[in-house]
Amino acid sequence: MDALLLAARLILATVFLVSGISKLFDLSGAQAAMRSFGVPESMTRAGGILLPIVEVAIAVLLIPVATARWGALLALVLLAIFIAGIVFNLSRGRKFDCHCFGQLTTSEIGPATLIRNVVLAVLAAFIAGSGFVNNNAGPAVTGWLQNLSPFEWTMVVLGVVLLIALTAVAWLLVHLLGQNGRLLVRLDRIESALEDADIAIADDDEDEEEEEEEHAGLPFGSPAPAFSLSGLYGETMTLDALRAAEKPVLLIFSDPTCGPCNAMMGDVSKWQHDLADKLTVAVITRGSLDDNRAKKKQNSLTHVLIQENSEVADAYLANGTPTAVLVRPDGTIGSGAAGGANDIRTLAKQAAEGKVPVPAPRPVGLPRPVQAPRSADIAQAPRGVASIGKDAPVVELDNLEGEPVKLADFAGHPTAVLFWNPGCGFCQRMVDDLKAWESDPPADAPNLLVISTGEVEQNRETGLKSPMVLDSGFNVGRAFGASGTPSAVLV
Repeated sequence: MDALLLAARLILATVFLVSGISKLFDLSGAQAAMRSFGVPESMTRAGGILLPIVEVAIAVLLIPVATARWGALLALVLLAIFIAGIVFNLSRGRKFDCHCFGQLTTSEIGPATLIRNVVLAVLAAFIAGSGFVNNNAGPAVTGWLQNLSPFEWTMVVLGVVLLIALTAVAWLLVHLLGQNGRLLVRLDRIESALEDADIAIADDDEDEEEEEEEHAGLPFGSPAPAFSLSGLYGETMTLDALRAAEKPVLLIFSDPTCGPCNAMMGDVSKWQHDLADKLTVAVITRGSLDDNRAKKKQNSLTHVLIQENSEVADAYLANGTPTAVLVRPDGTIGSGAAGGANDIRTLAKQAAEGKVPVPAPRPVGLPRPVQAPRSADIAQAPRGVASIGKDAPVVELDNLEGEPVKLADFAGHPTAVLFWNPGCGFCQRMVDDLKAWESDPPADAPNLLVISTGEVEQNRETGLKSPMVLDSGFNVGRAFGASGTPSAVLV
């Protein structure tokens, strides 16, 4: 029994120590995971820091016999919270990266995560039960070391250090080899595709000035190409809507299959939440809705827009992903095309601080980048077919509390149906006017039914009192003829 208790304590202590330390080196990931679990935004910053500290404290408490039962009890409580959060989200079909071990591993919550936490909870209950009921939490970790000679002590220490070093080297080698293998496979595919298209691969020593010119992006101060793209829920978002908040707009061109893009999405989520009062950050990607919705949930992203191919990226001369371009509040280009995660992080910091450097004018005779097609050449979202005098489409959607609401419930009184998106800049500018209207409506004012996209918490934060229902695919909006937000129809 004593050996089992000691083994259980060591296993739990190791797991919590590795988990806590890895989270301390990935605070943005820990905070993103807490948002995905449903923790209120106001608590994620402090919670993301407090959680790894608590996990390290539990690991420390589990080592001495005197405090082991308390460490096990805290571990059991924390694991019970984890299990409840996993079960709740899985029951609602939500899957996202739990960042359980920081950046050491990347995996979505699922049955394996649940089983792992249950097994650890059983170990914690075993230690706590034995400690409080039998007053026996197992032998001291150092008990067997007391009779060792100085030479044996030295060998033990060297062995532990060697084991840790070998484990670290093995882990690094496995991940490095895996990453290199994926890169080589992708390079082979790229080279094969280029050969099939009879495109020559440039040598490394070709004109660097030409390469720099190719990636320079649109000229500083030139009009930013307008666009109209669909969001993840079928709503339409335009550049003007993103600019409506009268803040700089950072456009990040991404792809769900791009490894460097996925690696920096935690930073993008942090910018979208922490810099929201200074900067609007929008991700323009492509690919399937399912893949992009998964990335959004995994990283708690907002403002994710889908282009059909790369038409908007081409318009901004954004070659490759990830690439970012800053649009100033007046709708002009405010930066060159920043390629790569490091350059994008620098651009985001400069934009938030209002210190984006202004490039020197181009020398006379230096060719400018070819201007890409403007918004007229970019596909616009289709408009609906609602007509005056016809029967309104049937509406039956759940409100923010999960209760069904029907448009038919409003029969007998004029009703304004407002199509809404909490991430839309124009919508945000209307919030105060809507609240004033709700507080003191005119005598002949219609009822107001808000049909919104996005997440429940985002919509709650608007503070509107009128009935609000969720149309995750914007299907009702299209049925009424709405092509974007905000839009309204009187029924």
